[in-house]
Amino acid sequence: MRSRPATRSTRLVLAAAVVTALAATTACGPEDPSETGAATPSTSTSSSASASASTEGTESGESSDGKGEAEAPAGDKGTPASGDKSGYGQSCGTNDLDFTVTWEAQPISHYLVTAKAKSGITCYLDVNTPSVSFGSGADGVASPVGQGGEDPIKLSGSSVAYAGINVKTTEGEGGKQFENVIIATSEDDPNPAEVKLPDAPTVDKPIVTNWSTKRDEVIPRIV
Repeated sequence: MRSRPATRSTRLVLAAAVVTALAATTACGPEDPSETGAATPSTSTSSSASASASTEGTESGESSDGKGEAEAPAGDKGTPASGDKSGYGQSCGTNDLDFTVTWEAQPISHYLVTAKAKSGITCYLDVNTPSVSFGSGADGVASPVGQGGEDPIKLSGSSVAYAGINVKTTEGEGGKQFENVIIATSEDDPNPAEVKLPDAPTVDKPIVTNWSTKRDEVIPRIV
């Protein structure tokens, strides 16, 4: 009869041991996620925050390297000047122009000067009267008579300007013969042009008109 209580006591001890083991297992908690290779919640949250910050930085103009030097929009970049505009808006120098001189018999005999811009040049005759002379002496300088005139005249492509010269305004046999005339767009132009005349007229007290785009306005008359 004494063996039965002993057996019952033993069972109670074993039951208590099982309860203790279960309690210990519960206290240890779930298996460490790092041992199974799963990402921890804190790591996942940090990665999401980093990605969000990177996206916001790029949208606000920062470059991907975080230096804030993102490329400016195409519309904000300076656009260099395009096309060949050499000579545009400048005053015509004598070396910008080609000159021809022809003899005009009617209605009053005179020499007609035609000025045309050289290829690729656009310029303005902003000095109204050309500088015209025969030889190097002061007596060969043509006096302006103030006829015609447009200020300024734009020369480009096929557009032309005219001026008229009367080489002899005196009576009699006086004067000197010349085969060339010296033309410049202004008195102080450093590169005057020497143009061959159609003949060798006698020159004495010559006169010259203003530039004009109309031929009938440059017939030189003494007024």
